[in-house]
Amino acid sequence: MTVQEAEIRRLAPAEAAEYRQLMLAGYAEAADAFTVTVAERDALPLEWWAARLAEVVDAPEQVFGAMVAGRLVGVVGLRYETRVRTQHKATLFGLYLSLPHRRQGLARRLVLAALAAARQRPGTLLVQLTATDSNQAARRLYESCGFKVFGEEPMAVAVESGFLGKTHLWCRL
Repeated sequence: MTVQEAEIRRLAPAEAAEYRQLMLAGYAEAADAFTVTVAERDALPLEWWAARLAEVVDAPEQVFGAMVAGRLVGVVGLRYETRVRTQHKATLFGLYLSLPHRRQGLARRLVLAALAAARQRPGTLLVQLTATDSNQAARRLYESCGFKVFGEEPMAVAVESGFLGKTHLWCRL
């Protein structure tokens, strides 16, 4: 199976170990792109990862994977707001592709799959996200998928070398 033929689908709890492994690699390889650290996520039990992949229709989170030759090579997640006054919103999180599978359209397919799923969720009107200011490739991707900037957050994340800003984007469904 080629990257162009990759299957994009919602992940199931049985795939929690593979999801965890890919994301821990992502947190290490692209540390500045994530707010969370490898150590924080590595400490979480496998059950935490499996809970993100719950198969119930109204799950508070959904994670979509890109499968190439039966192997998980990329992911993106959606977190749905549950509070009454904010339940019209979802947050896109955790977009990551393994290095050999980048620049082939898979990230775009993952983001578009997440947006399609959000559109199917009754009452969800918009998806928001943050992108590290230094990650211009991610920002271009999100904007090409319909996201628009609505704010800049200076000093959003503390890293060893100082602070990183975050750009806030949203997409009306």
